[in-house]
Amino acid sequence: MAKKKVKKSIAKGVVYVAATFNNTVITVTDEMGNVLAWSSAGALGFKGSKKSTPFAAQQAVEDALNKAKDNGVKEVGIKVQGPGAGRDTAVKAIGATEGIRVTYLKDITPLPHNGCRAPKKRRV
Repeated sequence: MAKKKVKKSIAKGVVYVAATFNNTVITVTDEMGNVLAWSSAGALGFKGSKKSTPFAAQQAVEDALNKAKDNGVKEVGIKVQGPGAGRDTAVKAIGATEGIRVTYLKDITPLPHNGCRAPKKRRV
């Protein structure tokens, strides 16, 4: 007999927007970091260069937030990472979603503090 899937009722969540040059991945977690829902431009059927478009990012946000709403998410914080094209559109799409309130917006893109040594110069 299959186990019945339990609906969670988590009011507060965090939306992670990972915007690379090739794709945009949206992950919705609870405050502890446990994943509730996720979506990406590639998972929605966008292929090739269409994955990196702002429209694809917007669709991914809508898909992920609809899944998250089933778990009872009403309030979210946004953490954005990466330099991709879908970054700003994804944030605007989260703000425009009905029934979800945005509490904060934070950029968590990793910045090197002159970390690793650069590769040696190329000799031609």
